[in-house]
Amino acid sequence: MIEYQNIFTQVQVQGPPEMGMDNANNLAEGRYGNGSFSALFGLFGNAQLGPIYLGPFGVVSLATGFLWFFIVGMSFWAQVDYSPALFLRELFWLALEPPGPQYGLGFAPLNEGGWWLIASFFLLISVISWWIRTYLRAEELGMGKHVAWAFASAIWLFLVLGLIRPILVGSWSAAVPYGIFPHLDWTNLFSITYGNLFYNPFHALSIVFLYGSALLFAMHGATILAVSRFGGEREIEQIVDRGTASERAALFWRWTMGFNATMEGIHRWAWWFAVLTTLTGGIGILLTGTVVDNWYVWAQDHGYAPPSN
Repeated sequence: MIEYQNIFTQVQVQGPPEMGMDNANNLAEGRYGNGSFSALFGLFGNAQLGPIYLGPFGVVSLATGFLWFFIVGMSFWAQVDYSPALFLRELFWLALEPPGPQYGLGFAPLNEGGWWLIASFFLLISVISWWIRTYLRAEELGMGKHVAWAFASAIWLFLVLGLIRPILVGSWSAAVPYGIFPHLDWTNLFSITYGNLFYNPFHALSIVFLYGSALLFAMHGATILAVSRFGGEREIEQIVDRGTASERAALFWRWTMGFNATMEGIHRWAWWFAVLTTLTGGIGILLTGTVVDNWYVWAQDHGYAPPSN
């Protein structure tokens, strides 16, 4: 029996590059590249790279994203006195900090948070432009806007952390610094300052959906790989056939858990779990310091945490 190939039985079959639709809507116009293949990418999935469509919003997004990266990078570079050795050694600890509380929502001197404000402006334009690009691409292809709205949920958390909450508390100093360990330090200090974020119910929901997303994606990915020898990746054709990969996958979960989500349902479950991770997380951050000043005290008042002795 000749089986379909998957990550465990790797045979990379390559044909001419797939360029996509080319019809009266001129969907092939504005694309860059003719398509190429990568054996490394082929180890994990489709080996074809390109073509890509940028469009005006894609160009704006890449340009402003580069400006953000350049400003942050040059700030890091200046902090180590332009020493390559120090830059590599200190990279994880370098930070571009927002303005101090004394500046409120005003513009600070460049070396006291002004560069952070300029970089954040470009990053905001970059992210929003990329979202518009995903929305317009879906519209042009006649697709649903599920990808754009899922991305919007992640942008919601991004906006809460760097724009909405700082405006509500009246200071850019409440925003997150740019940097790897400084970002983590900010998160730790944020939790300590407001009485342990673990007692924030929206934070708890966010963690539930985060771990749930990992579990659901692992279950779905493993299931399809497990039946790819029967063509399980061809989901639409499989749904109506008996004895196929889809029926075996459904039987596996029905027999092991008493329930299976169906080929469409598993993607709805995964979409909602992923979207609700950042949606509930953003709500929890937004309420912190604006509505609730101490989550541990709040949890005690609502029977969520044991009372202090």
